[in-house]
Amino acid sequence: MSTNRSNKLGVFSLIAIVVGSMIGGGAFSLPTEMAKHAGIIAIVLAWLITGLGMLCLAFVYQNLSKRKPELQGGIYSYACAGFGKFVGFNSAWGYWLSAFLGNVAYALLLFDALSFFFPIFSGNNNPYVLVGASIILWLVHCIALCGVRQAAIINMITTIARLIPIFVFIVILMLAFNVKQLNFDAFGSSNMGSLVKQLSSTMMVTLWVFIGIEGAVVISGRARKESDVGKATVIGLSATLFIYILLNIVTLAAVPRETLMQFDNPTLAYALQYIVGPWGAWFINIGLCVALFGALLSWTLLASETPYIAAKDGVMPKVFAKENKNNAPSISLWVTNAAIQVFLLISYLSNSTYRMVYLIATVAILPPYLLSGLYALKIALKKEGYAQNESSKRDIVLALVASLYGLWLIYAAEVKLLFLCAILYFMGIFVYIHSCKQTQGKWFTTVDRILVIAITLAAIFGAWTLLSSFLSR
Repeated sequence: MSTNRSNKLGVFSLIAIVVGSMIGGGAFSLPTEMAKHAGIIAIVLAWLITGLGMLCLAFVYQNLSKRKPELQGGIYSYACAGFGKFVGFNSAWGYWLSAFLGNVAYALLLFDALSFFFPIFSGNNNPYVLVGASIILWLVHCIALCGVRQAAIINMITTIARLIPIFVFIVILMLAFNVKQLNFDAFGSSNMGSLVKQLSSTMMVTLWVFIGIEGAVVISGRARKESDVGKATVIGLSATLFIYILLNIVTLAAVPRETLMQFDNPTLAYALQYIVGPWGAWFINIGLCVALFGALLSWTLLASETPYIAAKDGVMPKVFAKENKNNAPSISLWVTNAAIQVFLLISYLSNSTYRMVYLIATVAILPPYLLSGLYALKIALKKEGYAQNESSKRDIVLALVASLYGLWLIYAAEVKLLFLCAILYFMGIFVYIHSCKQTQGKWFTTVDRILVIAITLAAIFGAWTLLSSFLSR
C-alpha cells in the first residue's frame, strides 16, 4: 500500500471509526425497535447474548490482528487465508453489500430526521427524499476522495458531536427514572410469542447497531501501529455496548411501554420530547443528522476499502485497486456510491422503509462474521502465529463462542431476508468469474462448486418468492 506514515491513522482515529460506524442512526431508534418485539426479560437477554457474542468477536479480531498482521484486508483477508479464494471473495462481497446497503438505510433515516424540520421530506415514497439523499451521497463521496486520513479526521469530529445528544438524553431520562415502569409483563404481551421467538426477533436489531465493530480491522493496512487495531476494536465495542444498554434501560424506565411503541423514528427524539417538551425533539434530531452524516462517511470508507484490498489480491476486478493522488481508493469509491445511488432509486420505487433496508444489510454481513470466527478457531487450533510454548486455549474458547454466535444469528434471521441476500450473493459470482479471467487463475475448486450450487438454488428460490409476492398483489 502506497500510503506513507504521515497519512496513517492513530489509535484515536481508529476508535472513532469503530464507534462512529456502530453509533450511526440505529442507536437513535433502538428503544422502540426493541420494545415492539420483546418484553423486558427478552430485551435484557438479547443484550447479554449480543454483548457476549460481539465481545468475543472483538477479541477474535484483536487476536487475528496480532497473529496475522500481514493480513491487512480484515474480514476479506481472514476468509481468503482460511478457506480459499472464492470464500474470501464472498466475504468481501457480503461485507461490501452490507456496507453500501447500510448507507442506503442511513440516508433514509437521515431524511426521516430532516422531515421534522422540513415536512417536504415526509413519507417513504417521496421524490424530494431521493433528490436530497443523492446530494448528500455525492457530498460524502467528494470528502472521501480527499483521502482516508482527511475523512477520518472529519469522522472523529462527527463521532464526538453525535455522542453529545446521546449523553444528554441519558442524563435527562435518568432524572425521570421510575423503576416501577420496568415492571410490565416480564415476557411481553401474549402476541409476542415465546421467549425464543422474542430473542430471535431482536437479534437483527441488536446486531445492526453493532455492525462496524470490524471498522479498524478493515482498514488495518492504514493503521500507524498494528497493535492499535485490536486495541481500538475492543475499546470501541465496550464503550458502545455500555451506551446501548443505558439507552434501553433509561428509556424503558422513563416512558410507558405502550407510548414508546407508538413513536416514529427517531425514537430518542420523541422520547425526550415526552419528558421535556418540544425542544427535546429538536435537540435529538439535530444530533441525529450529525450522527448520520458521520456514519455515511464512516461506511463509505469501509465499503470502498474491502473491494480495494480484494482487488490488490486479484480476487476482485483489477480496476478496484486504483488510487487517486490522495491515496483514496477512487474507483472503488465511485462504484460503491453508484451502487448506493441505484439502491436509493430502488428504495424510492419500491417504497422500502429504513427497517427493511437495514435488515437486509444486517443479514448480508452474517457470513463474513461467521467466517472470521471460524478462521480464528482454525489458527488457534493449529497454533499458527503462536510462540512455541504459548497457550491458545483462551483464543479457542473465544473463537468458538464467536462462531456459535454467528450460527445463531443466521438461525434467528428471517428466511425471506436470507433468500433476498442469496440473490445479491448470486450476482457476485459473475464478478468473481470476471476477476479470475483477468488473473487467469482457477475459477472454482470442488468445494467452491458446491457453494456455487447452494447459492444459485437459494437465489432461484428467493427470486421465485419475490415474483410470487409481486403477482399476488
